[in-house]
Amino acid sequence: MATVEARQIFKQFDEVRAVDGIDLLAKEGEFLVLLGPSGCGKTTLMRLIAGLEQPTSGDIVIDGRVVTDLPPRARNIAMVFQSYALYPHLTVEKNISFPLRAIGMPKQEIRKKVEWAARMFGIERFLDRKPRQLSGGERQRVALARAVVRQPVVFLLDEPLSNLDAKLRNSARDELKQFQRSLATTTIYVTHDQAEAMGLGDRIAVLNQGKVIQIGTPHEIYGRPMDIFVATFIGSPPMNLVEEDSSYFGFRPEAFLPREVGSAEDSIGLPFRVTRVEYLGADRLVYGVLEGRTPETHVISKLPNNIRAEAAAGERHDFVVRRSEIARFDRASGRRIDGGAL
Repeated sequence: MATVEARQIFKQFDEVRAVDGIDLLAKEGEFLVLLGPSGCGKTTLMRLIAGLEQPTSGDIVIDGRVVTDLPPRARNIAMVFQSYALYPHLTVEKNISFPLRAIGMPKQEIRKKVEWAARMFGIERFLDRKPRQLSGGERQRVALARAVVRQPVVFLLDEPLSNLDAKLRNSARDELKQFQRSLATTTIYVTHDQAEAMGLGDRIAVLNQGKVIQIGTPHEIYGRPMDIFVATFIGSPPMNLVEEDSSYFGFRPEAFLPREVGSAEDSIGLPFRVTRVEYLGADRLVYGVLEGRTPETHVISKLPNNIRAEAAAGERHDFVVRRSEIARFDRASGRRIDGGAL
């Protein structure tokens, strides 16, 4: 196991600052997810850690050693890309063994390591096949086996599940988490998919415009967003925001309930006119407008279908939200304001 540290990392591409003074520490054995929208700098940061890019300034430190000027092969890391980057003309066995053959490992030892990695991912029966004969999920396992076989101190995974369909992606996510726990190898994972981040990460670093906006456990990121960007980027649907004179207050859709089912104790009431209802199997999303507010404020309530409260388009209802579920944000900076209950 190893720690991975970015120390005041900047990366400039002509006029674009892709990474803007990031300080970040991945702990030993941790599964750290870099989450953010396209263009936020997460993949660039991953490539800087891997040694595929050089920082404009700052240092990358792996296992206590500054590796900023070292090539990728000298960093004892393994990286899995979105495309898997398998060699189409080689068998699965040759793909997995490639990094071991490249360093001149004896053939007998290579065979043992390939069989070990193949068993770990359940692909022993595919060793003689070519990548074109495999499904997307099977190719993903081959790419992971090739990364594991080197037994690196750090895994870097750049959206490795994004080419899979939704059902396979869910099962692959579970397998990936179990594999990482079993090896206890420090893992840094890039994604723009918040469900993937919340399900996989021990901690999540949320990036925007080349900066780390917030880092914390999934519970901390979702429950106590540090600013309006995190509040509205995390969550499906995102946090509702209501404008006041000098600030915003926000609340999650699942905390916004009809008065007859929500606790009225230590809650605030918000008159709500329903505009439409969307049924999603186990849940309903109730869209509407808070009455008596200028400008017009649109919000969403997320109701489990076992709650029998009526809410139809065109109806007016009294909804409530507990004060403990409310977050407040400064309008000018967008930063969270602690205290000052409504």
